Amino acid sequence: MDLSQFSGFLVFLTIFTMGFWLMIFLLTFVIPYWLVGYFREAWKYRKGEPVKKD
Repeated sequence: MDLSQFSGFLVFLTIFTMGFWLMIFLLTFVIPYWLVGYFREAWKYRKGEPVKKD
């Protein structure tokens, strides 16, 4: 394995690892955060309470 193949492998490994951790972050934090916010707003709207605008 020469230097160009090794550097290509390192670039691939870096991009793959970044994508993996981004997927884990999105699935465990961002998507549940959006869903909880959506259902909270839908619940307030259904109950007839005014929605706070920040």
